[in-house]
Amino acid sequence: MILQLTSYWTSLVASLIFGLLLQPPLTQLSMATKPNIVLLMADDLGIGDIGCYGNDTIRTPNIDRLAKEGVKLTQHIAAAPLCTPSRAAFLTGRYPLRSGMDAINNYRVIFWNGGSGGLPPNETTFAKILQQQGYSTGLIGKWHQGVNCESRNDHCHHPLNHGFDYFYGMPFTLISDCQPTETPEMDRAFRRKLWLSTQMIGLVTLTAALGRLTGLISVSWKMLTCLAGFSLLFFMSWFSSYGFVRYWNCIMMRNHEVTEQPMVTDRTTSLILRESISFIERNKHKPFLLFLSFLHSHTPLLTTEKFLGKSSHGLYGDNVEEMDWMVGEVLDAIDKEGLKNTTLVYFASDHGGWLERQEGKRQLGGWNGIYRGGKAMGGWEGGIRVPGIFRWPGVLPAGTVIDEPTSLMDIYPTVVHLAEGEVPQDRVIDGRDLMPLLQGTVEHSEHEFLFHYCGIHLHAVRWHQKDSGAIWKAHYVTPIFHPPGAGACYGKGICPCFGEGVTHHDPPLLFDLSRDPSEAKPLSADTEPLYDTVIKKIGRATEEHRRTLTPVPEQLSLYNILWKPWLQPCCGTFPFCWCDKEGDSTQSL
Repeated sequence: MILQLTSYWTSLVASLIFGLLLQPPLTQLSMATKPNIVLLMADDLGIGDIGCYGNDTIRTPNIDRLAKEGVKLTQHIAAAPLCTPSRAAFLTGRYPLRSGMDAINNYRVIFWNGGSGGLPPNETTFAKILQQQGYSTGLIGKWHQGVNCESRNDHCHHPLNHGFDYFYGMPFTLISDCQPTETPEMDRAFRRKLWLSTQMIGLVTLTAALGRLTGLISVSWKMLTCLAGFSLLFFMSWFSSYGFVRYWNCIMMRNHEVTEQPMVTDRTTSLILRESISFIERNKHKPFLLFLSFLHSHTPLLTTEKFLGKSSHGLYGDNVEEMDWMVGEVLDAIDKEGLKNTTLVYFASDHGGWLERQEGKRQLGGWNGIYRGGKAMGGWEGGIRVPGIFRWPGVLPAGTVIDEPTSLMDIYPTVVHLAEGEVPQDRVIDGRDLMPLLQGTVEHSEHEFLFHYCGIHLHAVRWHQKDSGAIWKAHYVTPIFHPPGAGACYGKGICPCFGEGVTHHDPPLLFDLSRDPSEAKPLSADTEPLYDTVIKKIGRATEEHRRTLTPVPEQLSLYNILWKPWLQPCCGTFPFCWCDKEGDSTQSL
């Protein structure tokens, strides 16, 4: 009897083991639990700057490793060509104009930490949903979605009010003003106008004073005093704009506390990397979401001495190679904690490289490969086509390349569903869950149309004709390049969305991106038999899309982007804002 029972249990155990061996082990195991999620986002990185997307001169072995071990998207599209609106769309899964985070004017991003505009509190980010699902959520690096609304400490736009348990980084964005050795960048056109106004008022004041003293002009001393006061006010505004920008915008925060004002740029990279690895180590025993929002490769290209002069593309190449090294350090931390097979890693850029960013003969912006245009251009591919790489060993097939149109907005429903959450049902979500496409269970992206805005102005529309494989793109508005024949707006520094700096096309320019990804040869009714059919189809889709738009407060209105002293984050007693709470606590790289 005992022998029979022993034989029975031996056979049963053997059958169970054999059955388990027949199952796809990692896929079922990993999908049964909520994965950790690590989102890596570069700033201003061109799609042509990475090895796995064709670059053979800038070394990016760690990003390339992600692509080799996971899935690479070749038609990954940003919802906007500038930082603030693109990141708003990424966080909410919605076109930025749905939340008021795209502009009707030329101020297309948040300009001051002391402004009142930002990601509205009623928007639900993916971090907020994952937080509700039991995730530890952290944002390390750049935010650029606003800080306060009505008072210095209301933090209505702050990351901690949008679902992140922990924040360390810049509430604003890197600008050249943050690096004392660089030429100031913040609103150069405004500064020029301010200096011109200062000179004109000063000249009027001087002329009036001389006229009064010589008796040639009858002007009261009261008027002269007012003119002199205005002259002094304009001069102080112009002069202070150079020093105060660094103190008002170039700050670092930990949660609600300002830790550096101004930031000490020599150690920023060390601190961001340290904080990222520390977050992984602290939260390894429960599901976590880490959004590492790099300051690389935005100017002023903060690069440590270890990487200076190492690339063949000057400071920009050095900066990209340092960012790739940081990616490797984060991946090593994940591996060290035994989390590789339970962690979804995603890498992307917020939009295309900045072609016009030059200092003399130095090219400080990125390269967008074969794609036309760049940063700030809402329609051309170079401004909106970005890297998109996913890795999740055992769940996503390694070495896969997907040529279907996808969007940065797709991250929202993808991570929400992985966390077993629900996307909001009370608003339009423009993103689509990517897991079926990434795992190969469906052939095509769920996106049929993607709409490409420049500010609130619709510049182009993409139609994925799934039955034929064609990807049509109609341009209604394009920027006027300067100088003529150039591939960017070098004379302006950044391409405009409207006004005299753009061309309206009626009928629209049409391209088939599947045959002409560089958008070099526009089609016409004479050269493309389907021209009229395609234009009508895109036109109807655009009308349907516009019917889904509802008016919302403009977060980037002139009032909201203006600096307001009562909203300025301050370490100390305003206006004497200065502190360094990091001290020498960081180790060198």
